[in-house]
Amino acid sequence: MRPEIRPAIRTENIRYAVRDIVVLAQEVARSGIPMLYLNIGDPNLYDFQTPAPIVEATYRAMLDNRNGYAPSSGLQTARDAIAKEAETNGIVNIHDIFVTTGASEGIDICLSALVDAGENVLLPTPGYPLYSAILHKLGAQENPYYLDESNGWQPNLADIASKIDAKTRAIVLINPNNPTGSVCSRETLGGVIELAKAHDLVIFADEIYDKLLFDRGHHTSLASLDADVPVITFNGLSKSYLAPGFRIGWGIVSGDRRRLASYIEAINKLLRARLSANHPEQFAIATALLGDHSHLEPAIEKLQRRRDITVEMLNAIDGISCVAPKGAFYAFPKLEVEGSDDEFVKGLLRETGVVVVPGSGFGQLPGTKHFRVVFLPPEQVLREAYQKIGEFMSRYR
Repeated sequence: MRPEIRPAIRTENIRYAVRDIVVLAQEVARSGIPMLYLNIGDPNLYDFQTPAPIVEATYRAMLDNRNGYAPSSGLQTARDAIAKEAETNGIVNIHDIFVTTGASEGIDICLSALVDAGENVLLPTPGYPLYSAILHKLGAQENPYYLDESNGWQPNLADIASKIDAKTRAIVLINPNNPTGSVCSRETLGGVIELAKAHDLVIFADEIYDKLLFDRGHHTSLASLDADVPVITFNGLSKSYLAPGFRIGWGIVSGDRRRLASYIEAINKLLRARLSANHPEQFAIATALLGDHSHLEPAIEKLQRRRDITVEMLNAIDGISCVAPKGAFYAFPKLEVEGSDDEFVKGLLRETGVVVVPGSGFGQLPGTKHFRVVFLPPEQVLREAYQKIGEFMSRYR
């Protein structure tokens, strides 16, 4: 018998909890249990629809045969629109803008252009697992810093400072945060900037949820607070514009040009090597950023009601506490149970059909246990799911 094909060692530690739980969910669904999915942050699976002008702009481009390769950095009209919105948000000293296949590809390219094997990047914990997956692929190290649950999940600046060493290259800030829904204060952003400047670090400002804010909150783009600190601001059409399947994102490089020149060229080498992002969908960028935003108000109204239901019903369950999210469409409730959060989530899924994601898949303060819920589903689905979680919890404890 010929030997089995050996996979690359770099894949051994790659996990993606959001999708991994789906394997078990599919198994449970085949048993006939009615399923309630609170695990995937895809608005279009529920009662949210991509704004018609965005769809029409893409459709027109396809009919006009804009179906070949785009420029490696993206359409100039799209980049101009991104620049205009960035300037409206107060970002100055912009030196490069590039369009990618979702913000995820931009993050991958920018980490690959910056970090060598053995070096590390500060990652928010809890945080989006894509970053750690990419670092494992690169042979680099994730350097977790903790968000403070007792302070509305704000980044703990003292913890960040204590984690920086000679091999630290960058700080990642997800704001609004996935999975907690927290929104950083200007004070917190300023503290992150000062640490980055003191230690010559690049800041990765992941702001993909910047328009999905509750309670009439305000989002401050980190790069708007300092013209010199090296920042790459990531955004895209997936969340605020309800078009995750378009796979259109972008990065904005700002800060001290002298320090950024070689890094920008390294990013562009990788951009050229992969040819281009999706072409027709790039025609929707200017329409989205500079056009009608009337879809946001009803979307936020729905999400805020669902956020309120989530917080109220989960906090009413003995053994569960939930900090109110300020943005995005996630909550990260805390569990007071024996055993692991992974065991709790799998037991919940097998017994009730409610699909959530264990907090360990996003990282958490050692000794704590959480799970992530997506409150995109309609209100009646959320109410049924939280009732089942409460009933399960009473038996589980």
